[in-house]
Amino acid sequence: MLLVATPELGDPNFASTVVLLLDVSDDETGSTGGPLASGGALGVVLNRPSGVPVAEVLGPWGEVVDEPEVLFQGGPVSTEGALAVARLQTGAEPPVGFQPVDGDLGLLDLDTPVELVTGALASLRVYAGYAGWGAGQLEVEVEQGSWYVVPGEVADVFRVDPSHLWRDVLRRQPGELAWHATRPLDPDLN
Repeated sequence: MLLVATPELGDPNFASTVVLLLDVSDDETGSTGGPLASGGALGVVLNRPSGVPVAEVLGPWGEVVDEPEVLFQGGPVSTEGALAVARLQTGAEPPVGFQPVDGDLGLLDLDTPVELVTGALASLRVYAGYAGWGAGQLEVEVEQGSWYVVPGEVADVFRVDPSHLWRDVLRRQPGELAWHATRPLDPDLN
């Protein structure tokens, strides 16, 4: 699933962003079995490339990532760390360090030696930091109208030019939600 920021979202960290949800827990126990030990949600911002080459920070991973070969700003939490989102090659066995999220999409442990994933990955993108919400926090933000929750496509994660991702994701939605793709970021300027 994707979170698409609405124009009402006041947090500049998320203005005009599209967030890929990677892990969601419905309760305080972290029931998904993922990295959320105390519940909540975790995702990465898909449309904020940083301009910092992955090779400068993570050496050999720079040769494996998709274009643009830069770190993406995954969110305001733990910006000194990195998360890697990968897609497996069709029919490939998941390599060591691959944690499935949905189908052939998953998280890849960047401590895994690059040579162990060679040939197994169709795509890879690295995010500095992530977006995180405590238990119940994201639900409140959705109810307040800060986010549209929509289905995602694997291609959304690995676009070469993510600058129009926000509008493109909205445009393909059914009904009146698609109309928001043409809405100005500041409705007062309309």
